[in-house]
Amino acid sequence: MQMKEKLTLEVDGVSVEISNPDKPLWQHPTITKAEFLQKIILLSPYLLPYCENRYLTTIRWPHGIDGSFFYQKNAPKPLPNFVQTAKLRGVNYVNLNSLSTLVWLGNLACLEFHPSFHLINETIPAEWIIDIDPPQKNDPRLVEATLLVGETLRELGIEAIPKTSGATGIQLYIPIEKRYTFIQLRSLGEFLARFLVQKHPTLFTMERLKKDRGRSIYIDYLQHWPGKTLSAPYTTRAHPHAPVSTPLHWHELNDSFDPSNYNLSTIEARLNEQGDLLGQLPSQSLDDVLTWLEQR
Repeated sequence: MQMKEKLTLEVDGVSVEISNPDKPLWQHPTITKAEFLQKIILLSPYLLPYCENRYLTTIRWPHGIDGSFFYQKNAPKPLPNFVQTAKLRGVNYVNLNSLSTLVWLGNLACLEFHPSFHLINETIPAEWIIDIDPPQKNDPRLVEATLLVGETLRELGIEAIPKTSGATGIQLYIPIEKRYTFIQLRSLGEFLARFLVQKHPTLFTMERLKKDRGRSIYIDYLQHWPGKTLSAPYTTRAHPHAPVSTPLHWHELNDSFDPSNYNLSTIEARLNEQGDLLGQLPSQSLDDVLTWLEQR
């Protein structure tokens, strides 16, 4: 069968040229670039709200997930006139604020989207995210650890939504009112982590260096900071079976939990049935817990 070298998609009233649409980006099952673009177009109403008007880092895999990759912060050139950018500390980031920009990035084999924690031209966090990072893939203690972190947050009056990272861990997404600082959230995260490490010393660690964590699960509150990123909700990840970073119900964290079930093949039906779980939790005030923490 002869492979297509190019095709053109009309998106948002502009033409986006697609090169090598039949190129496989994932194997087992095989997902070609054209199929990937079809999927992220369907995901775009859910992915774009968590990427637009942020400083975007992408990870590009020009030859698919079995090839080499590189991180892209500076907007690649040549830059189509429909792509908007924003500068921060000398870096010209892509602003992923349109479907046409998403398709253009997908054609460049940007398989992962990692937005900043704050909006363009702002300095306060748009939300709060805690990363729960196990020492190995499919760690059987990950569910227990996540439930304990969630329970402790609730005791502090904070509601979180777990989401698969799309790799090995789980991230807790906490919608907050936009008036807190990164420093305030870091101090609250440090308190949370210290409490859990003291209460469950064989399960949790605050050790930043992987080589020093042993078998403990790392509560990463330090990653949530200006200039750092985590995987966006609904981004694909460059791992086998094309996982998608997917928000979860708490009851899904049970003995049968398998993060590989949340992938490009299953995400469309899930979203059609449940919608965006993150958007269903209103922004929260942290005033009471921050006041309590300052008075300790």
